[in-house]
Amino acid sequence: MSNFHQKEYVALIDHQLNEYLPEEDLMQADLINAMRYSLLGGGKRIRPILLLEFCNICGGDEEAALPFACAIEMIHTYSLIHDDLPCMDNDDMRRGRASNHKVFGEDTALLAGDSLLTMAFETMLSEKAVQLAGAQRAAKAAGILAASAGTHGMVGGQMIDLMSEGRSISFETLKTMDEHKTGALIVAAAKMGCVLGGADDNQFEAAEKYAKAIGLAFQIVDDILDVTSDTETLGKPVGSDSENDKCTYVSIMGLDDAKKAVDDLTETAVSALECFGHSAEYLEQFAKELASRKN
Repeated sequence: MSNFHQKEYVALIDHQLNEYLPEEDLMQADLINAMRYSLLGGGKRIRPILLLEFCNICGGDEEAALPFACAIEMIHTYSLIHDDLPCMDNDDMRRGRASNHKVFGEDTALLAGDSLLTMAFETMLSEKAVQLAGAQRAAKAAGILAASAGTHGMVGGQMIDLMSEGRSISFETLKTMDEHKTGALIVAAAKMGCVLGGADDNQFEAAEKYAKAIGLAFQIVDDILDVTSDTETLGKPVGSDSENDKCTYVSIMGLDDAKKAVDDLTETAVSALECFGHSAEYLEQFAKELASRKN
């Protein structure tokens, strides 16, 4: 993944996210500031980049896909705000600075998350977004995101996570949890990109296989970094998994086998892209860089 390509994507996404945020109205200023704090507070922009890149390699229009890319980042950001709350993971740091609720209070943080969730659908289903993407593709892409974010997706995964704290769980339960909590939005990004780009069935299946593999690899790397990294590099507290008595891939598989699993999953992801030919070079590199990331 050329750094320049990556930086271009992040700049494009950040600029557009800022455009979607409302002006600070006097009555809702605190809420909007809290939304801005987390939405524009850095981050790898993995999900919107995947959406835009799959749309591109399927021959779609980047401008039409951009509202949907921003929407998935809004959903992801809301989940991080809520994830950090005392009633969930109770984390004080996110992306190298204080969590949203530590700055704005739990009540405002909760509402900021709610507002970002709602804004995601407002963004995708605006008159302009529907016009650019076409009504059928817009509806299908929004439907994928709705399903992936809810009970049988990200939120359901968080519930399994809460239920698993302080208990010994199997590898299969852990995998199911992460396929929902982390993987669902990553898979949604790839599928939405394909829908908006007009992919055929073969391309759609390949994108789903790729995204499932990098989604699981991403979570295993997270677990590895929680053991091997430091708070400064990671930008959030390390060792919180063992503090919260959580089963992780490292605690179940051991560090070496966890690292091997990341390599195998990355290989699976890269192989899945064969049907796209040379146009998938960026996505191949993207998978490899996510596997070797340090934060």
